[in-house]
Amino acid sequence: MKECNSLEAVRHEIDLLDEKIVELIAARNAYIHQAVKFKQSVAEVKADARVKDVLERVRHKALALGLSPNLITDLYKMMINEMVESEIAEFRNRGSL
Repeated sequence: MKECNSLEAVRHEIDLLDEKIVELIAARNAYIHQAVKFKQSVAEVKADARVKDVLERVRHKALALGLSPNLITDLYKMMINEMVESEIAEFRNRGSL
């Protein structure tokens, strides 16, 4: 992380990070859509055990980085829920093709 000398510089760096974060979320979402090809049921799409593992992993990472684990867990829950719903729709549409 670089040292900024003004509020504008800080905001610029934040904006750059926001762009990268959105790009990473889009990449994660693309992998989610690849994963649906390998699943045989809605229960597999929901993958409750996998979701639990992901939430535990990101929670520990947040703690290690000095971030609020609740913030990270809440963000991931929201992201995962949206991606799972999209994946379920794709799974069901696949069956009707």
